[in-house]
Parts: sequence; C-alpha cells; structure tokens
Amino acid sequence: MMTSKEIGAFGEQRAANYLRLRGYTVRERNWFADKCEIDIVASTLFDIVFVEVKTRTYDEKDWQNAPPPSLAVHSDKQLHTRRAAQAYLRTHPTKKQPRMDVIEVWLSKPVANKKPRVLRIQHYKAAY
Repeated sequence: MMTSKEIGAFGEQRAANYLRLRGYTVRERNWFADKCEIDIVASTLFDIVFVEVKTRTYDEKDWQNAPPPSLAVHSDKQLHTRRAAQAYLRTHPTKKQPRMDVIEVWLSKPVANKKPRVLRIQHYKAAY
C-alpha cells in the first residue's frame, strides 16, 4: 500500500511527464522558499510556469462523479505558491511571463503492491 506522500510523488512525476510530452521544460521539482513549495517549475518559449499538482485516488467505478482534486487549491494554498513563485523569480530572474497552473492527477486506488493507474490528467493553465 502506498502512503499519501508516495501517491503525491507519483502524481507529480506523472504531471512532469505530461508537461514534457507537451513541450515544456521542467526546471525544478519541489522547490522550497520561505516554508512555501512549488511542485513543478516549468517553462515554455514565452512563459515561466509554476504548477501546483493535486493528486487523488478514486475507486475506478465511480471516479467520474467524485469531486476534483483541484478543490484543494484554496486561497491559502494559492497565496503560499504565489509567495514561493515570487521568491523563485527573485533568485532566477527571467523575461518570461509568469503563470500559475494547476494539474489534477486522478489515480485508481493502488492494490496489492501494484502502482495506481492514471485515470485522468487535467491541466488548468493560468488557474489563478
């Protein structure tokens, strides 16, 4: 059985792969500043993208009716990731346009030493 930390790391890895496959460069993972974290810092030709990844596990039979993982990106979480993004930009100046994205990773519940299956990945650009 995977711990919630392992499930989160698994989802972040899937989100990073998702971004790479769509032409993003993943610059950092789990970047910390001032007790705030950014799950993924990525870039495109014109944007520097700060990504909050929310991963949840669901029963495969009814996951489509479940609340989305992005509901956990509440105003306090947004404030913390904005602060971390500002700290990142102070230490990594760029002319690229900053953007705050959210990626939801929907996983099947892991069973008997098997990794969960990705049910869905949803990318919200400029989410906040």
